Parts: sequence; structure tokens; C-alpha cells
Amino acid sequence: MEEFRKLTTKEKALHVNLADDIYGSFAEIGAGQDVAANFFKAGGASGTIAKTMSAYDMSFSDAIYGVADRYVCRPRLKKMLDHEYDLLIERLPDRTQTTRFFAFANTMEALNYTRTNQAHGWIGMRFQCHPNSPCNECIIHVKMFDNDAVLQQQAIGVVGVNLIFACFFIKDPEEFLNSLLDGLVPGRIEIDMLKLSGPDYKHIDNRLMSLKLVKNGLTQGAMFAPDGEVLQPSEALYKKNVLIMRGRFRPVTHVNVDMLLAARKQFKKEADVDLDKITVLTELTLSDLRTDGEIDEKDFLNRVDIICSLGQNVMISNYHRYYKLVEFLSTLTRGRKIGIILGIYNLQHVFNDKYYTDLRGGTLEAFGTLFGHNVKLYVYPAYKTESEELYTLDNFELPKHQRSLLQYLIDNDKLVNIDKANLDHLHIISDNVLEMIQRGEQGWEKYVPRKVSSAIKDRCLFNYPCEPERKKQLQKQGKI
Repeated sequence: MEEFRKLTTKEKALHVNLADDIYGSFAEIGAGQDVAANFFKAGGASGTIAKTMSAYDMSFSDAIYGVADRYVCRPRLKKMLDHEYDLLIERLPDRTQTTRFFAFANTMEALNYTRTNQAHGWIGMRFQCHPNSPCNECIIHVKMFDNDAVLQQQAIGVVGVNLIFACFFIKDPEEFLNSLLDGLVPGRIEIDMLKLSGPDYKHIDNRLMSLKLVKNGLTQGAMFAPDGEVLQPSEALYKKNVLIMRGRFRPVTHVNVDMLLAARKQFKKEADVDLDKITVLTELTLSDLRTDGEIDEKDFLNRVDIICSLGQNVMISNYHRYYKLVEFLSTLTRGRKIGIILGIYNLQHVFNDKYYTDLRGGTLEAFGTLFGHNVKLYVYPAYKTESEELYTLDNFELPKHQRSLLQYLIDNDKLVNIDKANLDHLHIISDNVLEMIQRGEQGWEKYVPRKVSSAIKDRCLFNYPCEPERKKQLQKQGKI
């Protein structure tokens, strides 16, 4: 198969410049004006650039875009795009029939002099795919990891060119996404949120784009709300008390719901939890989404449709180990309480030394992060597989060399039993329920919430044997 060389940043900028129907404005705040500069340096920019500007001073920025409480945020970016795009249409009415207009904007916080901040920013593009047509929009959030502000500015210049080129010339969603970091070595830029919208992108499910961000290594964690709106993790979880539950949710059963509700009741009673600032997350890891090494995207959407129908926020992550998840969340919550919900058998995996052999400090190093001063694990019971004995922290089985460590964590309120668990649900095993659904057996409905059983039947989820006509209709709609 023939391999095609990727275009360089300069070649992409020149390609845009030489398209005689592309014309627009650049507005860049903070971190220099490196995106527009790449188009000037490529040559032929007079045919592409109507205006470039940088309202760097806050007073100037407020005078142009309105007063803001924060300058590096999504609402500010949206105001910039609104203002600049509307000006193009207003001032260039004679070009509407022949021109694909665009407004590019970014608002960035580069590394400060003392290197104490997380450099990040918002980048957006409003654009037409055809002259005199409704506009589309692409918004991304980036984190910058170069240890030098100038290098960060250069990296943003590359990402900006990639985004503009992709909006006009790349139609495949996954190729669009992967092209955004062309020309950059791994580790310089992370993209943890992307939203594509507009009449030319009605077929795009941004929840699936969030999955692709994680799957393709552009970020380690992405989020979206119950209504499917993509969220930027550091914005959504900033100074929030976070309660999170990891699972496969294939399907969601009464056990999952009980774990969440019972743990939340305990979490809300914690002295250091602000009741007005609690965010509950359900987390899907890439490893839990894979079947035979591959991720079934429709199966993923089936699961998140059900989770969202129950009013839950969803996080997709590539943090297989819990201490890595906590490390990630701690940078976002800024010291607020983090609660982790897990089953007693998953806790055995947490204590397994083999998962920490790559760390110099082994299990103790991992536990130093996992059980930080603001973290608590809520452990859901189970019945022992070989007997009907209830399995909790009170009779938790560990090797002798770890028992003192377990007791220390219990004594210091880092590990607690979920004390109001509904024991009537403990016999429900999600894999068994899934098999019943797929075989069309009667009675599986009693193991899942009503909303879940209705969704499975109505949409033939998880290979539920629907009526042939219903299945054919759903296949035509692309839902199965």
C-alpha cells in the first residue's frame, strides 16, 4: 500500500493561501500570534487574511468582546468567534457568493516566568464549507508541556495551521482529529476536548470524538455530560468534590446504581465535602471497552446512551491503574475531596504488588498517590464465590505482609465499607445478565433499572434479539 507524506506546516498554510475562495480573520490573545504568522511566512497570505489582531490588554479585549471574569475560557473564545465572524459578513457582503469565510481565534495562557502554572488554552474556528452557506464550528482545548514559553507559542502556531487546514480539506473525522498534532513530537501538546458542530457535521457524534481523543493518544482523559455535551475536564472539575465509579456497564444493573447511590450518601456526609460542589462521574477505561483487542464504537455508544439516560456524567480514560486516575483528578480538583467507588474484588487488584513493579517505591509509592490526604475509597461488598459469606473490609483477605498496611488505611479513614448496600442485589452478575439479553431469555429485566430495559428493547442494544422489522429499521438509521 502506497504511503503518502504528510504535508509540513508551511505546506498546509500555503495550500490554504492558494485556495482562492478561502478568506478570513485571525484573533489571538496571549502566547503571541504564531498561527497567523505561519500564513504570512508561507506566502500568498493577502488572498487569505482579511485581518489579524491581538487584543492583549484586558481593557482593549473587554472593549471589543465584552467584559469578562476570565480570559482563557470557552465563553471568551465563543465571543471572539461571534464578533470576528459577524464582522466579515457585515463588511464584505460583495464576497458572500464566492467566498468561504472563516474566523480563527485562540485565547492562551502560556508558561509563566516562574513556571508554576499549567499552560493551556482554547482554540476555535468558525467556517463555511461552501460559499453563502451556514457556518460550522470547531473548538478544542489544549494543554502545553514545553518547558519554554517560546516553544509553546511555536507549538500553538502548528496546531492552529493544522486545525484550519483540517476544517477545509479533511472530511474523515478520525483523520481530522489525528491531523491536529501533525508536525509535533509526542508530549508537547495534549488535546483533551474537541467539539465539531454545524450543518456539515450533523453526522458527527462528539462523544465518539471524545473516545477517539483517548484511543488515539491525544489525551488520557475526556468527559461529556448526560446530554452528550462534551466537557473540558479541568473546567468541569475545577475545585469540585468528585465521586467516581469505574465499570464496564454492559449493561448497567441494579448493583451499579446501588453502588453509586449508597456511596454518594456517605460521601455527602464527609466533613470536607461541599454539598454544592459535588460532581459524580462514571468512568469507562479503554481496557474495559475493548473486545478481542478492538473497540466496538457502536457498543461504546450503546453503553453511554444508557449511562447518560440515568443522568450521569461520563469520563473516558486510559488510566488502567487507580493511582494514575487519582493523580489526574487531583490536578483538576485543586485539593478537594475525591471518592473512589469500587467492589471488594477490585480492591484485591489494587493491593496486588505486580501492578507496581515498574515503580521504584513499588506499592508504597503508588499508595502514596492513591491514598492522598484528600482521597477515600468506598468499598462495596460481595458474596464470596465459594460460599454465601458476605465479603467486606472486615474479613478482607490479603497476604500477611500487607495486613498492617490495610489496617493503617482503615484506621486513618482512607478505606471504608459502603454500609447501606442492598444485599438483595449482590447475586446480580452483569456478564450473566448480558448472556440472558443476548439469548432472549425471559426475566433479565428484573436485574436492571426500568430505563435500561426499555432502552435495550427499543433499540436492540447488546445484540438483543429484536423483531426483524425493528432491527432493519434501526440498521437503516445507523443505530446498530
